[in-house]
Amino acid sequence: MTYNMTIAGVNRDLPLCKASDKLTIAAFVIFGDVELTCACAAELLKKAPDFDYMVAPEAKAIPLIHEMARQSGRNTYFLVRKAPKLYMDGVFETKVRSITTEAEQRLYMDGADAKKMRGKRILIIDDVISTGESLRAVEELVHEAGGTVAGRMAILAEGDAVAREDIIYLEPLPLFNADGTPKK
Repeated sequence: MTYNMTIAGVNRDLPLCKASDKLTIAAFVIFGDVELTCACAAELLKKAPDFDYMVAPEAKAIPLIHEMARQSGRNTYFLVRKAPKLYMDGVFETKVRSITTEAEQRLYMDGADAKKMRGKRILIIDDVISTGESLRAVEELVHEAGGTVAGRMAILAEGDAVAREDIIYLEPLPLFNADGTPKK
């Protein structure tokens, strides 16, 4: 089963994946899809508020934030990591539970990145916002770093996130019943 949609002028069939006995979601993965990534980055930049830096959670948003940085002429963006790395110094963390990951996760910010964010307008980027838990976790780290959230952007808003007024997105994405029909 797939769900067909057009995003930033690009048509794609998204595979439907069972998340639970009562919930199926459309898999939206931009890894390896250069055409879609470039088109989405361009459309999001048209809607972006003023910002100094962008930050995204690892991993599916990486191609998007990279392309948005490239298209906007920015040389620096930040990633919130799923694990601390040896080169990270002064690391701080928060917990998150995502709709696409079974267990609780932790997200980590590099202290060096945090110093650059202090007092700056930070644009949070993600591929899909659904429950908003990843967004909340990244926002918490931005605040801890001393940055101000300038905006929250995603390619797709899934389920209840469509009704949120604090996010900017390109297209709504429904949640699905086990039989592949959109939930009402």
